[in-house]
Amino acid sequence: MKTRILKVKVDDSNIQALGRWKQSDTSSSSQQNEIKNNNNNNNLNTWEVPTTSDAQDEDIISPLREAAHHLRTTDIPVAFPTETVYGLGADATRSGAVKGIYLAKGRPSDNPLIVHVCDLSMLRSLISPSTSSSPSTSSSDVDPIPKIYHPLITRFWPGPLTILLPNPSSSLLAPEVTAGLPTFGCRMPASALARSLIRLTGAPLAAPSANASTKPSPTAAQHVLDDLAGRIELILDGGSCSVGVESTVVDGLCNPPVVLRPGGVSLEDIRSVPGWEGVEKAYKDQAEVGSKMAPRAPGMKYKHYSPKARVVLYEAEGGRGEVPGRDVRDAVEALSLGAEEKKKKKKKKEKTVAVIRTGRWPVAGGLRSQGLDGSAKDSEEVAEIGFVVREGQWLDEDNTTVLARLLEIDLGNDVKGVAHGLFAALRELDRRGADVIFVEGVSDGDDIAAAVMNRLRKAASDIRI
Repeated sequence: MKTRILKVKVDDSNIQALGRWKQSDTSSSSQQNEIKNNNNNNNLNTWEVPTTSDAQDEDIISPLREAAHHLRTTDIPVAFPTETVYGLGADATRSGAVKGIYLAKGRPSDNPLIVHVCDLSMLRSLISPSTSSSPSTSSSDVDPIPKIYHPLITRFWPGPLTILLPNPSSSLLAPEVTAGLPTFGCRMPASALARSLIRLTGAPLAAPSANASTKPSPTAAQHVLDDLAGRIELILDGGSCSVGVESTVVDGLCNPPVVLRPGGVSLEDIRSVPGWEGVEKAYKDQAEVGSKMAPRAPGMKYKHYSPKARVVLYEAEGGRGEVPGRDVRDAVEALSLGAEEKKKKKKKKEKTVAVIRTGRWPVAGGLRSQGLDGSAKDSEEVAEIGFVVREGQWLDEDNTTVLARLLEIDLGNDVKGVAHGLFAALRELDRRGADVIFVEGVSDGDDIAAAVMNRLRKAASDIRI
């Protein structure tokens, strides 16, 4: 199977070519006008993709039409960008299509999938299948969307927030989407490209991250190609993702409501919403391996976000001002011992040590080094994200003997910048042959730092204070 990347030529100047929100109809039922986006007062009921004869606009939308046709007529999923990470989408109403996601990713089938909708009409049709997706015929006075979620939708949709909803007995969703659970997770992506793809497909899309299962989530089209080349046919390239970590998952069907997975919306922000002041944390920072219960949300049960390299994470609360040199020596020695048999057959390979800094550690994490210059090999997607990989050598105490090749990435001390670059940094260091990666953790509280540390703890082979 050949994998093609379709570039979507869209930016801030021509984003309107992808679609727009239909203006409110004063004759429509009250439920349709009840939930609006706080930021721009858009009615979120209906997302429209314009029909146009303009050649430039059609050039922008054409890759989406091809991808939507593929989603309607085959069981092979399509990778597409959202504001969080790249998703691997399939028609959520067809079992064959959803099974294609599990096959392409190598994902366990008891791990539920998040459903992506383009507007509230599509969401209402999933909660109450008798409700038409056409606003002109949807006249019920009772909104099937649970009221607990109305203020969250008003505040955070479209955006990186997934809500848990009851799955009706007459569900339109393929059973593989929910993994046997009585609920399903749903979100409306902030990406106009994603919403238009869903609208053109004419069905909600089940879409986990578009990576091989357990690997770092993809934030650029090249990341998807690296993992899934030969497993899928189409990747829509809309540039790098703006958030960089997956959506926050919340359950408002229980009392008190809970956060099942930290992500692009912080716990602090959720607690500022009426009715959600008492929301509690219900996730663990380590994969719940061995649990016999199906996970209530993606990312809860299995090891995730892991590069090929060994990852050693230092918790910020430990207050370490640098990477302990003894830890690095032990890691390199362990790598050498583990490769003893390979040494007999191959020429000895120089070990590569990598450091990811997030604000406190000095250059190279405090390791003795030389030649740490910005690498001229920076790939296009890394340059777009905005960090530089520096390459040099780790030196012994004599400041002369080279102990290992050294790679360093400084993500800065802004937690949003760390979130934006984290997965790309792990992937880039993997691509450059890192054997072990030492990561400076951030102080996690109730903001997006909790999502960063949750992902790092799941990626880590070793967590130290």
